[in-house]
Amino acid sequence: MRAFSPLRRNLLAGAAGATALGCAGAWAQAGYPDRPINLVVGYSAGGAVDAVARTLGQALGASLGQPIIIDNRPGAGTNIAVKYVIGAKPDGHTLLMAANALAANMALYKPQPFDAETDLVAVSLVGRVPVVIAANANVPYRNIAELIAAAKARPGAISFASPGNGSTPHMAAELFTHAAGIELMHVPYKGGAQAVTDVASGQVPLIAMNALEVKPLVGSGRLKVLAVLSPERSPIFPDAPTIAESGFKGFESSVWYAVMAPAKTPAPIVERLHADIQKALKLPEVRERMSAVGGEAMPGSRDMLVRLLHEERVRYAKLVREANIQPD
Repeated sequence: MRAFSPLRRNLLAGAAGATALGCAGAWAQAGYPDRPINLVVGYSAGGAVDAVARTLGQALGASLGQPIIIDNRPGAGTNIAVKYVIGAKPDGHTLLMAANALAANMALYKPQPFDAETDLVAVSLVGRVPVVIAANANVPYRNIAELIAAAKARPGAISFASPGNGSTPHMAAELFTHAAGIELMHVPYKGGAQAVTDVASGQVPLIAMNALEVKPLVGSGRLKVLAVLSPERSPIFPDAPTIAESGFKGFESSVWYAVMAPAKTPAPIVERLHADIQKALKLPEVRERMSAVGGEAMPGSRDMLVRLLHEERVRYAKLVREANIQPD
């Protein structure tokens, strides 16, 4: 029998290993999914992230041939949900519907609760909903310029509500106040529903919130939008100026949504999920449902999500440090 050199034996062993890995990956892709998939949401049912998760889940379940179970696990600023997914078996049957808090919480909480860039794997961007600065319908200021004038006349006297310390709307409002050179008093709530209700009833004059949660009360005339923090005007608030049109370019802020999976989830499963989510986001009925709740579908590569997560992590770390923002 011919003897192989050590180098040749190593090459053959490597080739055999690569073939085995390839077969395992192909099996994982072919056999996936074999049961319902849990899509974990770190917020209560009925909110913006939950609505987006249910919209995506319906279409994705049809594509994958298994139901998508929305698993609401609110608490600790979404950290409970994130840690649950990080600790789940990396087989593609437990996924996370993430939002901006995934990036912000790495700077906001001490000690750092997780590293989203290594503990999770990016699957796909899903969509975004712009943050808006809105006011009770009866306040005297009608736009950002008038708000700034009123705030400068009474520093710290005007308050604004948000869904919580370190939330995306809170961060967006802090960026704006720093840029405008004004001082507003922050009133954090534990979620958006009560915050919107209190501003609509006049208990708090202002609110920073995602467009989805203020839309019904803007429509009924109880709230008015002073500015939309998106690059372009929102189709659901076409008469409201953007923050750039109000004199503050570069302060756009949206709540973004993305699907993440536990680290070490097999690459073929991640790619299968990404491809099916991309197909779902191009369906007219999904885009229409997203638009109906004030959102915008965002098809794109996995690399786009990786870059976004890193850039947002850096941006929020700087803001948390400079504004000394503390979690609830």
